[in-house]
Amino acid sequence: MLLGVVQTLLSNADRYPDPPYLVRVEDKGAIVAAAIRTPPHKLLLSKAKNLEALTLIAQDLHQEPLPGVIGLVPDVKTFLQVWQQITGQAWRLSIVDKIHQLREVQPVATIPGYLRLATERDRTLLIEWLPAFIAEIGEVMGTDLDRVVDHRLKTQSTYIWEDDTIPVSLAAGRQRSQNVGLIGSVYTPPAHRRKGYATACVAALSQKLLDEGCDRCFLLTDTANPTSNHIYQQIGYVPVCDWYEYAFIPQDLA
Repeated sequence: MLLGVVQTLLSNADRYPDPPYLVRVEDKGAIVAAAIRTPPHKLLLSKAKNLEALTLIAQDLHQEPLPGVIGLVPDVKTFLQVWQQITGQAWRLSIVDKIHQLREVQPVATIPGYLRLATERDRTLLIEWLPAFIAEIGEVMGTDLDRVVDHRLKTQSTYIWEDDTIPVSLAAGRQRSQNVGLIGSVYTPPAHRRKGYATACVAALSQKLLDEGCDRCFLLTDTANPTSNHIYQQIGYVPVCDWYEYAFIPQDLA
């Protein structure tokens, strides 16, 4: 995920209007930890080879209004403890995700329709669907909607499952680093749910990424949503680790 953000910054810096926070911690010339933040989003932590490196990151950021932190469980918990010692700020667990990996798409039920790339003619549809998706997962858009949609269209990273000329499901996906694909933003409007569209969409997009040279694909699922977890495991995604997201509680509300 961190590499994907860096790739976006290199290829399309306008995606994030505010200056990013990019830091690495070295020990005797070797990188032992890294962190990225693209305001107003939460801090992304890498896996740390030395947990003490997270103290240095917290100290470097402690005067910033940090909304939260995301990462692997041991690293995030260490950062939270240090952050509270430095700032006195409490936190709450907001999302428990699992990272899933796929190397081979498993056969799924044949569903009417086909996968296609979202184009400029889908702009109005994306402006309607993306806020609904963001609201459902409890996230914040972060930047203006037009900017987000334009970025997705420019990078050709959003795909639509269409059934008889009617768009019925959406998924984002593209190669994010060498030989690795990332799937995200899977959304089906309520009127089209429980018909297998999301399963077909994700399966087809995953296969497309594998066919184009990725040797594996990743996606994140909210453990509180057993339906999506079951769907992705049917396709061939296997859980590999937990990925926790914490929000900091403003001191006047703690």
